[in-house]
Amino acid sequence: MALKSGFLRLTVLAFTAVLATPVFAQMVEVNENASAPATGKKKAGTYFQTRKAQRQSEPTRAPAQDAGAAPRYLALHIGTFFSDSGYKWGLGKQDDIGDLNLGVTYRLGEWVNSMDFALRVEYTSYSLDEGDARKISVVPVITFPDAASRFPLYFGAGLGAGFFVKNIRKESALALDYQLFGGARFLNVIESLGFMAEIGLKNHLHLLSDGQFNGVFINIGTVFTF
Repeated sequence: MALKSGFLRLTVLAFTAVLATPVFAQMVEVNENASAPATGKKKAGTYFQTRKAQRQSEPTRAPAQDAGAAPRYLALHIGTFFSDSGYKWGLGKQDDIGDLNLGVTYRLGEWVNSMDFALRVEYTSYSLDEGDARKISVVPVITFPDAASRFPLYFGAGLGAGFFVKNIRKESALALDYQLFGGARFLNVIESLGFMAEIGLKNHLHLLSDGQFNGVFINIGTVFTF
């Protein structure tokens, strides 16, 4: 009987342990120091702090600049005259005396949605019967429409001074230069590089002697916007 009684106790204990196993398996140790999930204002504050940290970690990017409204406009051009005449410059009237023309045009300012104001500096060579002449011109010009409009056609006029670095004997070293022209420009064809072609009148009057020059010119060149 004692053996049966002991066996019965062991059986009861084993059965009790089997029943209690799922209960212990579901028990989770609770850390009293662990914080409860953030809710309400606390959760919102955590979200905005995270967003602020992300924005600070992002690289700073400069705003993209509109190529059409670039603040600087520079043109380099080369050309010649295909119809020109000199009057009282040397021995009477002479035709086809204009040779090479090199120039740079830089925009100084603009009237928004209207016109550009630029400075044009040019080197021009002449071949007269009495010898060669060389002149440097500094001419402020106004062109419209403004380059920021990106319109391909433009028109302009300029009035300035011409300085002869070489002239024939007894002729003025100073001249009054004036120009009327029109052209086509294509901006940003290759990144900031574009192209232009121009045709018009380039005339001058001698200030310290008789003489003048009237010429029809053509120029081609490159345009930079930056």
